[in-house]
Amino acid sequence: MSAIDPDVAGQLAADLPRDDFVRILRTFEDDLGRLAVELDRCVAAGNLDGYRRAAHSLAGAAAAVGARRLEAVARIAMDHRRTEDPRSLAAQVRQEASSALAELSALAEHPPGSA
Repeated sequence: MSAIDPDVAGQLAADLPRDDFVRILRTFEDDLGRLAVELDRCVAAGNLDGYRRAAHSLAGAAAAVGARRLEAVARIAMDHRRTEDPRSLAAQVRQEASSALAELSALAEHPPGSA
């Protein structure tokens, strides 16, 4: 299973000029890196409110570009009713973020429909 939903990415690529599509992907890459670091910092500090805020932001950003697996893990992390260990979820977020970033980088280099 792909880290990025090809339907979402394909629709973005179809709806936007190539430069805008690439800019959105690059912005997401930057945001994802920043938010993943923030999530890790909050876990290390035992800051559950900050951890959930970072997870919420990650879920929203992931949804916007079709990073469905990352979005799913981030939604679990942001849910205060869940009992999963934040360290374990942060590791899953890093893994899914890494996969999503690799695919986003490839998409930015070769957007759907580019020659």
